[in-house]
Amino acid sequence: MVTDEQRARWARCWDASADRTDRSMRRLDRLLFRDTRGWVCSRAEGTVLEVAVGTGLNLPHYPAGVRLSGVDLSPSMVRTAQEQAKFLGIEADLRVGDAERLDLPDASVDTVVCTFSLCGIPDDQRAVDEMVRVLKPGGRLLLADHVASSVAVVRLVQRATEWVSIPVGGEHFRRRPLHHVVAAGLQVEQRERFALGLVERLVARKPRA
Repeated sequence: MVTDEQRARWARCWDASADRTDRSMRRLDRLLFRDTRGWVCSRAEGTVLEVAVGTGLNLPHYPAGVRLSGVDLSPSMVRTAQEQAKFLGIEADLRVGDAERLDLPDASVDTVVCTFSLCGIPDDQRAVDEMVRVLKPGGRLLLADHVASSVAVVRLVQRATEWVSIPVGGEHFRRRPLHHVVAAGLQVEQRERFALGLVERLVARKPRA
């Protein structure tokens, strides 16, 4: 169980590493994640909420006409994302917020996006449940993350890495958001997994009432 002290420490770590995180994620986009940001964001429509918006790396990939908002626990990252939105000429409501406690009414958005962030959210299942809660019936959940590899030897390396990465920064390498999505009752419409099974991206839809 994650303590409040651990949550606070990890939050301070993410906030202090905003610049480094931006650089490392851009490098991972080139080497590992490939076209995933475009793959995910191009499928967004209507009123869109991005959970864990980070430094705004997804912003250039959204279609014109979406009504975009985003939350992140790190004030430093939110400020960077706001600057990026201004530079790109994108109108977006980007603010500090907790993925596990979204400050939005039930069934209020058409699309929820979360990329490469559930690996670091303390309670990833609660975060997915919150995303599902704010989705309108028929709305889309668009996710991408690094996950437990489909190769046994790589999973062993991931497990060993977590002995350090989880206590220090709350970073998990063997999660599978797909399981939470299915458990929440969403219909998975599209799913792709590549790079030794390390990267998984999916489109799921909330059933209509």
